[in-house]
Amino acid sequence: MKLTERRVLAKVPASTANLGPGFDTLGMALSLYAWIEMGVSETGTAIELHGRNLRGLPTDKNNLIYKVAQLVFNEAEVDIPELHIAMYSDIPLTRGLGSSASAIVCALAAANALIGSPLDDDRLFQIATRLEGHPDNVGASVFGGIVVASWDGNRASHIRLEPSPDLDVLVAIPDFQLSTEKARHALPDRFPMADVVFNVSRSSLLVAALATGNHGMIRTAMQDRMHQPYRAALIPGMAGILDGAAERGALGAALSGAGPTLLALIESGSPRKQELERFLLQTLAAEGITAEALWLKPAAAGPELTVTDGGAAAELAPLMERIKGEVRV
Repeated sequence: MKLTERRVLAKVPASTANLGPGFDTLGMALSLYAWIEMGVSETGTAIELHGRNLRGLPTDKNNLIYKVAQLVFNEAEVDIPELHIAMYSDIPLTRGLGSSASAIVCALAAANALIGSPLDDDRLFQIATRLEGHPDNVGASVFGGIVVASWDGNRASHIRLEPSPDLDVLVAIPDFQLSTEKARHALPDRFPMADVVFNVSRSSLLVAALATGNHGMIRTAMQDRMHQPYRAALIPGMAGILDGAAERGALGAALSGAGPTLLALIESGSPRKQELERFLLQTLAAEGITAEALWLKPAAAGPELTVTDGGAAAELAPLMERIKGEVRV
């Protein structure tokens, strides 16, 4: 089958990183998605971006998706200079939900499938980690579930945990953006030894709690002293939410990634979900911040791929028609 007669649709989950104490090491995939459709173009590169979350991004070869695809082709020693790409994402940009990681992983997965999947998941994970600069978000989007990861600047390693089906995830997404760079600049260069030990103990406890399903330990295990206290000034209301969420039914609460999104874990059968949602939104509103609340699940799967060859590919409907039953907006 000629590559010009193949179209690939990739669907990749969003992610939350850190989960409190696991700074740059813990990630969890979430049931909020980005989609990319990719095929070889015989008439020059064309990039279609759909939805409010992608407004203003490049629609030429400066687009991140195109550049990431070329990395895959170079790795596999395949020459495909011209592509047709269509993308839609329900993942808001610069809100702490892994929008750049999901885009990178989606592009890697689509480009790899387009040429017959010569690169395995670990190789895609290595490329994604190098591009993103840390392995937590990309690891969750590549492997799904909960990922415990490390990176030494040369190679990324990970262990995947199966998320409990009894966990629900509430995210409150403020209506302002917060760049990862700005959030990182809020952190000190050095930390007191006591705070480092505190975080190592909490992060270890959190991994054990998630691995064993010991939900009662999550509240203690999600405590953090290494990044959330320093970033609280950037997100009014954050400190109050982290302090008070457990009293409204949450198993634990954290800043999602670099923020400004705030996240709370709760048992699926809890009767206090609406109380918890009101608390998050009202606490932010008291600070003059409008936010959107979404109820999500941990996403067990990484990229979902649909490959269509031959005449069937030529007859496929446009991207937005193919995914209209799945998108949130």
